[in-house]
Amino acid sequence: MSVPLWFFIACLAVVGVKLVRPPMWLVLVLLIGGYILADSLLAPLLDPFVK
Repeated sequence: MSVPLWFFIACLAVVGVKLVRPPMWLVLVLLIGGYILADSLLAPLLDPFVK
């Protein structure tokens, strides 16, 4: 069975939010911050640390 990576990560995120119950503002800040960072000039500097 082949599952797309984005679907697997989305399922992990849903389970993590249900189990840990972080505040919604923290979830939104992490999502928006990650999106902004991925499209910024700092992305090439952060790439080696993420891999």
